[in-house]
Amino acid sequence: MTEKRTEPAQDVIAGRNAVKEALCSARPIESILVARGARNGSLGDIVSKAKAQGVAVKEVDPKRLEFLCPGANHQGIVALAAAHEYASVEDMLALADERGEPPFLIVADELNDPHNLGAILRTAECTGAHGVIIPKRRSAGLTYTVGKASAGALEYVPVARVSNLAAALEDLKKRGLWIYGADMEGTPWCEAELTGPAALVIGSEGAGIGRLVKEKCDVILSLPMRGKINSLNASVAAGVLMYEFMRQRQGIKAK
Repeated sequence: MTEKRTEPAQDVIAGRNAVKEALCSARPIESILVARGARNGSLGDIVSKAKAQGVAVKEVDPKRLEFLCPGANHQGIVALAAAHEYASVEDMLALADERGEPPFLIVADELNDPHNLGAILRTAECTGAHGVIIPKRRSAGLTYTVGKASAGALEYVPVARVSNLAAALEDLKKRGLWIYGADMEGTPWCEAELTGPAALVIGSEGAGIGRLVKEKCDVILSLPMRGKINSLNASVAAGVLMYEFMRQRQGIKAK
């Protein structure tokens, strides 16, 4: 049975004036959805303002808007508000310095499932990571669903959105961080040295780490697979690796 939404989601802003005012107030906006073919009147100005602020604008079927805000007069446009303000990579490095710890960052490469991103944020908070980096395009953002799946971790873990993930990793390398990627073939996870400044890259649910991002990795970490399934859920793999980073960084000896 197809699920029916009976009221607008908590992260949906519907209507031209409401979306325009949200943009003017500098409220964090995840993306703007415009009914396909509807760019008349004030819509064009709103779309231009959104793009100038770096907000992703997507054309969708009008039925998608009706599903998101049933009963509301959306006037051909809705905005999906971010559940939390984005931070910067500088904020994360400053947090590590404040704690007197080598930086430990998580990088999600085009992770599209908001539940996976939320779960990664939750484990990142539990393992002492200083922040999570995601790309602006082709990635789940800080939606209400992500915030809920993070079980409150979104309030404590800084999340930065960058235009070019490969360039961001190159900058981190110049700052002394080692870049570790999670992939099927690489160094066994428990044999790698994981105590210094580091960023752990987790790939998308289907394609894994992108080619350009993978080229920036200094070390590829792999997890042993003994069953018939050849891969783990992205957030599960991330959780296993994050805890190994925490174990080594805290000097906990395996018994």
